[in-house]
Order: sequence, then C-alpha cells, then structure tokens
Amino acid sequence: MAKILVIEDEESVRENLLDLLTAEEFETVVADNGEIGLNLAIRELPDLILCDMMMPELDGYGVLKALRKQPLTATIPFIFLTAKSAKSDFRQGMDMGADDFLTKPFTRAELLSAIINKIKKYENFRKHFQDQNENYQLSPRMQIINQQLHEDVINNNFQGFTINYQPVVNINNGKIIGAESLLRWRNHELGEVSPSEFIPLAESNGLILNIDNWVLRTVCKQIRNWHDQGLNHLTISVNFSAVEFNQEDLISKVVNLIEIHNLEPSCLEIELTESMIIENVDCAISIMSKLCSLGFNIAIDDFGTGQSSLNYLRLFPANTIKIDRTFVQNVNQDYAKSVIAKNMIKMAQDLHLKIIAEGVETIGELSFLKENKCDAIQGCIFSLGLPRSEFEDLLFSDHTFFV
Repeated sequence: MAKILVIEDEESVRENLLDLLTAEEFETVVADNGEIGLNLAIRELPDLILCDMMMPELDGYGVLKALRKQPLTATIPFIFLTAKSAKSDFRQGMDMGADDFLTKPFTRAELLSAIINKIKKYENFRKHFQDQNENYQLSPRMQIINQQLHEDVINNNFQGFTINYQPVVNINNGKIIGAESLLRWRNHELGEVSPSEFIPLAESNGLILNIDNWVLRTVCKQIRNWHDQGLNHLTISVNFSAVEFNQEDLISKVVNLIEIHNLEPSCLEIELTESMIIENVDCAISIMSKLCSLGFNIAIDDFGTGQSSLNYLRLFPANTIKIDRTFVQNVNQDYAKSVIAKNMIKMAQDLHLKIIAEGVETIGELSFLKENKCDAIQGCIFSLGLPRSEFEDLLFSDHTFFV
C-alpha cells in the first residue's frame, strides 16, 4: 500500500483528499501547514507528496526546496496543488524539482492518474537504482566525485554545470544547421570532471533524473533566447539517459517545457542511443512514435554500435541517424568501414532519414562522406563543443565552414 503525504491548509480540500485516498486504499499522512508537512516528510518518507502551493509561513515552494536538499527525500514524487494557472508559476515549480501540477478544482480521475503515474515512476526509479548498485564499487577518486556530485545536485547547485554546443554542419554548403548539447561539469574542489566519469555515477546513484531535467530546461530556455534574437533555423539535440527515457511522465514533461518556453517541438531533437532502444524495442518504439507524432525530432545516436541489424532501422520511428565515430575514423582508407558506412547512408536515404556522421577529423573522411551523400557532420575538423558565447559568435557572423 503506497503512503501519501497531504500538505494542505484548507480544511475542506484536505478532508476531500483524505476521503478519496482512503477509498482508493492509500495510506495517508496529513499536515495542515508547511512546517508540519516538512517534518512529516522527513520522518515518514512517503511514496508521494501532495502539497498546496500557497500556504502561510512555509509555502509549497519552501517545502519543495527543503525536501530536495535532503538525500532521503530528494527523489520523492512531489505534486503541487494550486488554484493558480500562470506559466510562470509552473516554470518556477518545475525548476525547483516538482513532478507535476494539479490546478484546482481537479477531478477524481485527474488526481488518481497523476498519483498512479508518479508512484510507478518512483518504483521504477528505485528498482533501477538498486539494480545499478549491485556489486558496484568505487575507486577513491570516484568516491570523491560521487560525494561532490551528490552535494551539488541535491542542493540544486548547478552553477558548476554548463552546456557546450557542437555545431552540426551541412556537408553541401558548410552552414551550421544545428548543434548537439553537451553537458560539462566543473566542481569547485575537483576542477573539470569528465562526463565519462560523472554521468555513469549519476545514472547509478539516482541523480541523473535531476541532471537530465536541468539540461532539458536549460536547453529549452537557450533555444527561446536564440529565437528572440532571430536565430530560429537551428535544431538543437539533447541526449536522454535510459532512466529518463523510461519515465512514465517523459512525454508530458517535454511537452510542458516546450509550451512554457513557447517553442515548436521541431526545434528540439531527442537523441537516443541504439542500445537504449533495443533494451525494450516495443516500448521504445511506442514512446518514439508518440514523440514523433507531436512534432519532436528523434535521432538514433551511435548507430551501428548496438546489437541490432541495419534492417531493424525501418522499425524505428526516427528522423535522423548518427553514424558512430567507430565507423567514421579512417573510413576513406579502411575498406570494411567504407562498406558499412555506405550501407548505412544508403539505407537512411531509402527510408528518407537524415544522416549525420560524428567524430569527423580529417579531410579524407570529409571527402568520403560528401562523395557518398551524407547529409551533415559533427567533428573537430570544424569544431569541438563550444561554450554558448563562442557558438553564438559563429551564428551571428553567419560563419560558413569550408567543405
């Protein structure tokens, strides 16, 4: 039986919630103000929290902020109950880590749907966390990274995190048509920490959801800023972790962020690795189909490195295929790689998919890809991932790369 904490100062609303939850056989814990609710949350560790947004003394924002700083309560699903419907209120709550909003008056069906979805999400998250931590041992350095990462993320301190943007270049005219967003972290004690170190840690310790949410919010906000400056031709890609992709509220969360920032879905490209997709093909295809139907772009990253065959490609609802660096390096000199790369490009063309080659470093590789009609490339032959300001310099100067 799931335990739900209700924090609501209005007696009639509180009693109605209790009656409904009791009838549905949920265990309930009740608080009539934020201070009591916060103490109960820490003591009882409920499976979900329903909290009024506007309360005297400690309001819902204060409760949420305090809970997200505590390791034991940081990931408990938190649903705001509010009579307010302004986008700014939703944005503030989501930025602080809220999982959902219910605008009063809400129906029984709306309440139960939100509760059930979030509890399932929490259960899946805890299961993934337990699975990832079996037989998982950390070196002394990784223990320090883990501690610092936990402190920063749990305290919602993302000042050391930044997004770099690696240009995606049209192979025919050298124009920048988009970018891949790349997460970077500089810790005040450790300095620069490689994504290959902290991202697997975040996936194993449960912090990846908080990080993914921050990245997605930050990228959407940046796209909005670029649109306001007249740069509305770019497609910006965001890498989704396996944990994030399997959350039941994924689609509603992405849609909500797009709406809050007044963006078209097509300006955002969601990158999924091939290995993520083939873990549960039917489920992945269902989610990808829904996202595509809403207008989002889907890119299959690291294609060719998973266990699926090229024929599997026709089943994936996607817009873009990204050829992994493994098949690009020395492709102009390695016969086997050239055959594989040509087949990938040909199949993508037959399926009307855009194809991007990653990790292009040499003129020979570029020439091979251009000759075989690859659509676009990423790689240090043109640019590494750039800080926002440097990427903007390229955009505002209408820079054209020599192809």
